[in-house]
Amino acid sequence: MDKKIERTLILVIDLLSINFAYLLYFYFKVESGFFQVMANPLFFAPMALVYFYWLIIFTFVGMYRTWFASSRFEELTKLFKATFVGIFVIFFIILFDDFLNEISSSTRFLIFIYWGILLVLAGTGRLIIRGIQRNLLVRGIGRKRTLIIGFNPKANNIHSSIDEYRALGLDVFGYLAVKEENVGKEYKAIKVLDTYKNVQEIVETHNIKQIIFALEHHEEDVLLDVIDRCNDLKISLKIVPDLYDIISGQAKTSQIYGFPLIDIMPQLMPEWEKKLKRVMDICASLTILVLTAPVTIASAIIIKLESPGPVLYKQERLGLEGRPIKIMKFRSMVNDAEKKSGPVWAQKNDPRVTRFGNFIRKTRIDEIPQMFNILTGEMSLVGPRPERAHFVEMLSKEIPLYKRRMCVRPGVTGWAQVKHKYDESVDDVKTKLKYDLFYIENMSIRMDINIMFRTILVVFFGKGQ
Repeated sequence: MDKKIERTLILVIDLLSINFAYLLYFYFKVESGFFQVMANPLFFAPMALVYFYWLIIFTFVGMYRTWFASSRFEELTKLFKATFVGIFVIFFIILFDDFLNEISSSTRFLIFIYWGILLVLAGTGRLIIRGIQRNLLVRGIGRKRTLIIGFNPKANNIHSSIDEYRALGLDVFGYLAVKEENVGKEYKAIKVLDTYKNVQEIVETHNIKQIIFALEHHEEDVLLDVIDRCNDLKISLKIVPDLYDIISGQAKTSQIYGFPLIDIMPQLMPEWEKKLKRVMDICASLTILVLTAPVTIASAIIIKLESPGPVLYKQERLGLEGRPIKIMKFRSMVNDAEKKSGPVWAQKNDPRVTRFGNFIRKTRIDEIPQMFNILTGEMSLVGPRPERAHFVEMLSKEIPLYKRRMCVRPGVTGWAQVKHKYDESVDDVKTKLKYDLFYIENMSIRMDINIMFRTILVVFFGKGQ
């Protein structure tokens, strides 16, 4: 099913179920005569308000993300949790309102009957949609071509499981061998197409959507090699479990009809946290721009007086998914600092840095203009620092998984920035990459707040470079 059609159907189902649940609640409370009410309440305005309330909650918890052969039980569990929290908020609002108005109302407990109705209606609607999707997959509509890397009994077992459970929506297109000698062999009429070294070409040529690793214990290097080759491709990667220790900390277990697989490098931040993170970015960047306005004006004047050239320094870097962005900073070096040398990293006691530039670097004042990059959605307050294309290409050849940093929005500050100094060498980059990958796999609002507090300490104690 097309993603837009899927989301539209779910939104329509929720619109009907949420409003019908409110209609039934209103009837029992007001029209049935079972309960005494002080005055006839409004109907349409509260119904619209309640609908948008649930729409916001469902959006934040990820109820509208694209579904593909995932557990219906898991989705119903998420619906239960979301409505459970939401209904308690409504209950305490009603309770507080009754207290302020000195109203003793037994009808407030009707809200839990409303919750049951809402849960049944919304859950039933979603089960119907998911049933339709599952039926389409079984009939061959919307299925995903899958490659299995490795040709051994383990690979053959997962192939058999995929064939047995059509509702997964997966079709094994072929195998990629680790050893050259296995090329040309076949299992269930599916051939070993090539070796894993040509995975990128095969994925792009044949529109492959999923790769499943079925490797032996001594083939760990193949895993990292394929991940690196597929880094720029939008493709799902899964691995048969017994290689979990190879990528400890960077995997999340899922199951195919009881056959366990591991998602390699998933996005672990829940949908509601992603949206809250964006809201926090906008609020924080606006606040910083307002509070630092005097500092911004003073810095601009000093930069202009100290050395010729523009106040702001604009540089193209690679942002989310490798898209070019223009980041803005206060100029801290002499004008055209890289005109002769070309792209190079800043060094300790760099002679190109001006006296005032040294100060704004230590205090991070030079980063203030990047608040505008945050407002446009190109950057986040917290995340891996964006790098120039020249260095990205150079470093990705030397360091496996370097481009993994670009799977999230780049940040003004990050875990690597508060834990390590400026990049002066490839060794520094390797060290910071570990911090960046740790951040990506453990992203949370709590961690972002921790990093922001650490950044404030860096600013006040002048530990920057």
